[in-house]
Amino acid sequence: MEIFHLRYFVAVAEHLSFSKAAKSLQMATSPLSQRVRDLERELGTVLFERDSRSVNLTSSGAVLLPLAQEILRKFDDIPIRMNKPSAHEPLAYFVGIAPWLPPSLRQKLLNFSEEYSDRYQLNRWPAGSRELLTAVHQGRLAFALVHLPAQLPGVSSQEIYREEIGAVLPAKQFAGRESVALTDLVDFTYIKTAKGTQPTYYDQLEIRMSAAGVHKRAVLSTGEFTSPAEVVSNGDAFSLTILSQNISVHSVNRDEVIALPFSDFNPELSTGLIWRTDRAEAGADLAELVAAVRTAFTPN
Repeated sequence: MEIFHLRYFVAVAEHLSFSKAAKSLQMATSPLSQRVRDLERELGTVLFERDSRSVNLTSSGAVLLPLAQEILRKFDDIPIRMNKPSAHEPLAYFVGIAPWLPPSLRQKLLNFSEEYSDRYQLNRWPAGSRELLTAVHQGRLAFALVHLPAQLPGVSSQEIYREEIGAVLPAKQFAGRESVALTDLVDFTYIKTAKGTQPTYYDQLEIRMSAAGVHKRAVLSTGEFTSPAEVVSNGDAFSLTILSQNISVHSVNRDEVIALPFSDFNPELSTGLIWRTDRAEAGADLAELVAAVRTAFTPN
């Protein structure tokens, strides 16, 4: 039995879905299922009841789950415990940073790092929100700033910011407009950046688009957030942007694309602070850091 067997088992047990667990582990479903079966053979017991519609823990699986979770917590904490500095050195931690964070939040993090520089050395780790959520859950990050929703058992979150989402559109086709409705876009192609680079919330917006009759999609191979605007400028296409930042629009000639709010609904992108719940409890290793950073990022 290897530690990864337990990690795979816990992921499936917490999601009660092999496909969702595989997604959180960033692996394919087939090898995940095989590793779980390998663990069942080694333990001589069935851990999951499987059928075409659901996955549930057996009595043996229910017994193993808390044991495996505790083992993984201790295993993931080894680097933290082994690298504790002396009393005169600041504690070093990695913190996750999702793309598209508003400048005000980046400034708050910088201010916090400077204010607490005698106690903490905060090293930034950029990645997509899904990857950061997994890293926090595994104890590799002290906390992270991510786009919500971001949910895993044992991970807590606090919303700290909201921004209005609008559409990036061909300027010639929407000249003089102050807003756009989804029904205006049924013949347009929705341009997306590479898989895994967009906020999870955008998946919910796609459902709304489909319900309104917007079905055409094109996925770019790059994760650069300015790239969709280049495609939109050709016409008959649109992408999404944060209106307060307008990253996409600023990247190309303003005569080619414009950013407009939606008139038929009001999508907003929420940014949150996430941390592992048990590490922020009284007496735990991150209790003081998480309390301080939560206070620093609480909206005025």
